[in-house]
Amino acid sequence: MKSSVWRLLHRLWCHLSRRRQQQFTLLLGLILVSACAEIVSLGAVLPFIGVLTAPDRVFGIPLVKSIAESVGITTVEGLLWPITIGFIVAAILAGGIRILLSWCSTRFAFGSITEIGLEVYRRTLYQPYRVQVTRNSSEVISAITIKVNHTANVLHQLLVFVSSVVVLTAITLMLLAINSTIALLAVAGFGAIYGIITLMFRSRLQYNAQRVAKESNKMVQALQEGLGAIRDVLLDGTQPSYCEIYRRTDHQLRQAQGNSIFVGVSPRYGIEALGMVVIALLAFGLSQQAGGLTSALPVLAALALGAQRLLPVLQQGYAAWAGIAGGQESLADTLEFLDQPLPPEAFEPPPVPLRFENTISFESVRFRYSSDHPWVLDHVSLRIVKGMRVGLVGSTGSGKSTLLDLLMGLIDPTEGCILVDEFPVGGGRRRQWQRAIAHVPQHIYLADTSFAANIAFGVPSAEIDLDRVRQIAVQAKIAGFIESQPMGYQTLVGERGVFLSGGQRQRLGIARALYRQAAVLVFDEATSALDSVTEQEVMDSIEALDRGLTIVMVAHRLTTVKRCDIIFELGQGRVVAEGTYEYLLEHSPSFRGMANVTP
Repeated sequence: MKSSVWRLLHRLWCHLSRRRQQQFTLLLGLILVSACAEIVSLGAVLPFIGVLTAPDRVFGIPLVKSIAESVGITTVEGLLWPITIGFIVAAILAGGIRILLSWCSTRFAFGSITEIGLEVYRRTLYQPYRVQVTRNSSEVISAITIKVNHTANVLHQLLVFVSSVVVLTAITLMLLAINSTIALLAVAGFGAIYGIITLMFRSRLQYNAQRVAKESNKMVQALQEGLGAIRDVLLDGTQPSYCEIYRRTDHQLRQAQGNSIFVGVSPRYGIEALGMVVIALLAFGLSQQAGGLTSALPVLAALALGAQRLLPVLQQGYAAWAGIAGGQESLADTLEFLDQPLPPEAFEPPPVPLRFENTISFESVRFRYSSDHPWVLDHVSLRIVKGMRVGLVGSTGSGKSTLLDLLMGLIDPTEGCILVDEFPVGGGRRRQWQRAIAHVPQHIYLADTSFAANIAFGVPSAEIDLDRVRQIAVQAKIAGFIESQPMGYQTLVGERGVFLSGGQRQRLGIARALYRQAAVLVFDEATSALDSVTEQEVMDSIEALDRGLTIVMVAHRLTTVKRCDIIFELGQGRVVAEGTYEYLLEHSPSFRGMANVTP
């Protein structure tokens, strides 16, 4: 196996919890016990076959005779029954321990992967916003749902591989004790054959591993694109195209998986046939020695049983190696997600929301995504007083959404600072500040659950305050509609609110924001997809909210911000004008242009 695979496995070990590492150590102990049981069961073959074929010779051995007489056995016939019982007990014990080892190994592998899958998801959710927006969601979903399963198989195959190596060593030692020459030839011969097969197929398995990892991502992407654009798919009749994309991807994936499985299991049949030939030749050779086949029968039986155990263990170890090699790319991708750093707040309880009393200030804030990118915001300075209704307007690319992301603490200024009540928002205060903000985006995400659960989004169902949900629904002017449904607040909204109108979805978004009891509500083009009448109704709902709330809204249509206390107009990353709607109509030509008003 390549050293890089061992490095991957070492990295995986570091991500296992201490409890799982201790369990792995205990499993190694159980593997050693299983190996000892194999030695005992194989060692019991010689006396058992010897008693059956030449009982006088066995009873004539001084050690055997003295032990037999000490327990009251004085005849050859009396020796047969206890040795038979001993052989049966040894065989059952060895089989029972193997079953126990298999059960414990499977439980360990898939129990560990439950924790690893959760950790991948947890670390992904805690990544900064700038990381999240640059990621391909198909890769994330593939890692959490598919590649974690491949990692489970790798972990399970690792245990099988270790077990096979230890048991193989035990069987080899026992065969050496029976007949060292034949044992060395058998082990060296079969081992060499598997070694050659391993070298032959190693590059093929690595290639298959890369294909499986790549096609897994593409398959999830094909599903997302087809189902995510289902309206266009139905209208355009492009179902065959998306089915063909999925078919090609799935075919490549299954072909690679099938190829790896074939490489793992195919050597078995040739090796088993070769083993039968070797045993036949050994039987012929031993029969030509002095004493004939009868005297050689115990040794031959032990060697045959040893080969019967040896070959499956060799095949099992090889198949485990093939499974590990075939899953190494998925393991590497999983580890990339596990290696994501966790911020300090991941280990802390949720902070108390920052108490917002007076003002939010941007002081000469500049922002760009990297040193080789242009400035998105350039020396932006503005001031928002608590309780204000604030509008942000400007042409596409003027920096409105970036300014909102800075306001919400999702990204940090490259230069300058953001102050809340004259104190910088950073470090521990950032999470407190974010807890004081609620966000209503243009496209509200609605889960396929009840109205109540969607309003109290993210809150465990047992902890939802239904009285508060009802009160907030009234404020958001959605209570009448919800209460007219068959199950009221427990009625399912459908995936992404498919059964709701645009205005109803936006009101649910407002209700969700209000449930958080935030001090600042941020609307990011929340009404831009609505018709004028529905937009006006939603704006009336917003206008009716408590004046103690500070509301910041980005809008394309200027009618959305007409009733704002102050409007900041952005252009080329700067605040080019600010004031009330009427003031900007009078003093800002660019604002008049957006409003389509002639001076």
